[in-house]
Amino acid sequence: MHYKNNKITINNYKDMKKIVFTGVLCFLVSLSFGQKKAVTAAKNALKLNPPNVTDARAQIKEAMANPETANQAETWYVAGQIEFIPFETQKKNELYRRAVDEDLMFGSLERSIANYLKAAELDMLPDEKGNIRPKYVKDIRSIVREHRQYLLNAGIYANEKKDFKRAHGNFKLYGDIPDLELFKGEKWSVARGDTTELQIRYYAGVTASLIPDHKAAASMFRDIINRGYVKNAIFEENELYQSLAQEYNQLEDAESYEKVIKEGFNKFPEDEFYMLNLINICLNAGNFADAISYLEKAIDLNPNNAQLHDVMGQVYEKQNKSDEAIKCMKKALEIEPNNVEYLHHLGRVYFNLGVEKRASTDGITDADKIKELESQSLDFFKEAMPHFEKVFEAAPTNTDAIYALRTIYYNLKMGEKYEKMDALYSKGSEE
Repeated sequence: MHYKNNKITINNYKDMKKIVFTGVLCFLVSLSFGQKKAVTAAKNALKLNPPNVTDARAQIKEAMANPETANQAETWYVAGQIEFIPFETQKKNELYRRAVDEDLMFGSLERSIANYLKAAELDMLPDEKGNIRPKYVKDIRSIVREHRQYLLNAGIYANEKKDFKRAHGNFKLYGDIPDLELFKGEKWSVARGDTTELQIRYYAGVTASLIPDHKAAASMFRDIINRGYVKNAIFEENELYQSLAQEYNQLEDAESYEKVIKEGFNKFPEDEFYMLNLINICLNAGNFADAISYLEKAIDLNPNNAQLHDVMGQVYEKQNKSDEAIKCMKKALEIEPNNVEYLHHLGRVYFNLGVEKRASTDGITDADKIKELESQSLDFFKEAMPHFEKVFEAAPTNTDAIYALRTIYYNLKMGEKYEKMDALYSKGSEE
């Protein structure tokens, strides 16, 4: 009897485990069913006349957030249907010339397409046996293809509202859709790389830059270049390269910046933008020989471009080749006599020569040699003076001009003028 009781106790324990385990299974099934019920409730809300979008949206939101149904294609497909209804309603209002809520219209479109694309992505995943049996892909492909064009209007609307992030998203998605796995092997009535396609890609780049998202903007502009520029687009090919260069500059991506500048120069050697930036790249690298070589090519193409002559002068100035620098800068001023920047540059060369000659007397004991160097110093100050006077006349607060003229007037013993500049210089120092 003792052993029998033990067996009865053990058997009862086994039976209890089965009951508990079965209970857990029932609980899990009911939980999953509960979430499936949310999807079904959302679908039923759409069947009402008129559809109860608010209720349907609340139900599907619950299903989208729950792990049991969040990764099911049906959930996102129904979510796409829900958001599509307000879009269709506003589109009908537009057709019948009734008041249209454009924010609702385009917002619903954006959410609807996003949900449909998510549904398609899940629908194309293999099941546990490795089989792919899509249920919604065909329908989604048709809907997205038909309504892709409205993304342009949505992008334009967002751009007008200065919501550049939203505008960029719409323009970019318009261009990305034909390349999605969903449309692999599909033919489009508008060829890839068509003028319209590239223009919209360009809009995506421009709006990304305005966000600002310079990485996204650079990606768009580079993509257009890689696809191949099409004539008669709303933007010039030259403009495209310059825009890309500016984005890389904002990203401080020196390598990519230099690469696109060189690409642009090879395509548009007559454009100063690339030439001057190439020169800057060379100068920053201390490569004066290449800088001069580029400048010579540019001047051959644009002999009356004052800026090129002035920049050439500055390059020679950096190499301490003062005679060559003066010659180039004088040429720039022949073309643009009143350019304050060029006047400043030439005045600076003369002024620095004056200072150097004055400093070179240090350590010399020969009185005649000292007198000769001081005379040369004064001659250079005299050459610098009219240039800085013109700079000061155009810009009375220019600190460089004030300092230079103060020094020049002092050395030339021009007492009254010196005192005026000294007062201005002292005032500036106090501020």
